[in-house]
Amino acid sequence: MNRTLVLITFLLLSATAVFAQPVSPARQDGIYKRELLGTREIIPYDDIREADVYWEKRIWRNIDFREKINLPFTWPVDPFAAVVYDAVKTGELKAYSPLYDDFSEGTELPLEQILIKFERIDTSWIFDEETYEEKPIVIKSEFDPFSVQKIQIKEDWVFDEETSTMVVRIIGLTMMRDRIDPTTGETLGSEPMFWIYYPDLRNILIRHEVFNDQNSARYLTFEDIFEMRLFNSYIVKEDNVYDRLIENYATGIDQVLESERIKQEIFDFEHNLWEF
Repeated sequence: MNRTLVLITFLLLSATAVFAQPVSPARQDGIYKRELLGTREIIPYDDIREADVYWEKRIWRNIDFREKINLPFTWPVDPFAAVVYDAVKTGELKAYSPLYDDFSEGTELPLEQILIKFERIDTSWIFDEETYEEKPIVIKSEFDPFSVQKIQIKEDWVFDEETSTMVVRIIGLTMMRDRIDPTTGETLGSEPMFWIYYPDLRNILIRHEVFNDQNSARYLTFEDIFEMRLFNSYIVKEDNVYDRLIENYATGIDQVLESERIKQEIFDFEHNLWEF
């Protein structure tokens, strides 16, 4: 009896080994598995005491995506505008009024208001040749991330006496969207969509990889671009008595010169603090 059971077991195992299909290895797009991106965490900012702040200046600057160095912001695989908008749409990120950049509670925008402004549902009527009747067709217009051509960031430049360093911190940013004339289709300039508190955005940006044309093995994220200042920009405003933009008192080439003057002023201040 025992010999019979052993024989039957042997035959079953043999048949399983013969008819079993070989397990193919999992396909991966590359010679190694990319896993480090999901494990990265942001580096917390150092605390700066008010008593250690020797000098401070607030700056507003624009980052134009059409400049070559800023092209990673419009990477078709994962464009920056889509990352921010999706985070707002899912409730992971709060959006504030485009008219105020102080991020106070009264300026927070409800999600319904954002969806109404940037996503539309239109109804079109077509003629049915079989029933000779007009039938409605619902057309949903989604947010187009490539309609965002630049962003504006608000940042503080502070000289910390404790560490003897010039520190720059981004406070917030807003995406600038093309404003289109509904009748002619012409571009009438750009307008801010909503303000985002940048420290809340860092945890989201570090999860999104950015194309690196210098080294495909070197992970770069949107958070790296901002913190390492891997972008080009131009200043549109500095804190002033009248709270004016540069374009309010300068035009043409004078706007560019004024932007460069403010940038050089910050550089000269830090340089003149040291004696050789």
